[in-house]
Amino acid sequence: MLIKIIGAIIVIWLAFTVIGFVFKAIGALLIVAAVATVGVAAYGAIKGKSHRQIR
Repeated sequence: MLIKIIGAIIVIWLAFTVIGFVFKAIGALLIVAAVATVGVAAYGAIKGKSHRQIR
């Protein structure tokens, strides 16, 4: 019985570890995506394509 309890605790601990890693990776990817979006927007603003007309 004690081995089952210890096993369940280890499985729960591993699950939380994996979930934490996934959320940390998603957070890092969101930061990278935000920086890339701001970079592309800044590049577009600096390049200055405001002379074109809408057809």
